[in-house]
Amino acid sequence: MSIALAQRPRFRRSSNTAEAGGIILHLRKAVLAHPSEIERFHAIFVDARRTYLGEAVMGQGGSATLSVRMRELFARALAVGANGLIIAHNHPSGDCRPSRSDIAATRRLREIAGALDIEL
Repeated sequence: MSIALAQRPRFRRSSNTAEAGGIILHLRKAVLAHPSEIERFHAIFVDARRTYLGEAVMGQGGSATLSVRMRELFARALAVGANGLIIAHNHPSGDCRPSRSDIAATRRLREIAGALDIEL
């Protein structure tokens, strides 16, 4: 996915709730602006200064399953020189509570990211 420079979101570590709201709004549009029966995993890649490097859909699935290839996610992060990842995925069911699988996958993501010095 390519985004024109003027449209690229700015992500900085901040206590500013308006800025955090902008990231959330951006992810909602990126992840939820698609058919509700499709579960999507979206990643945003940032550098050490939280400057936007790119983003991509890194997984897609049916209404109850989602497959994310961690190898591909981190290969992409390393290829663009990312020091940080912002991730999100939707639940087509409408139930926003994380499943056991979601929790396990997030823990695994955190472990791999930590080993690669990438902030999640």
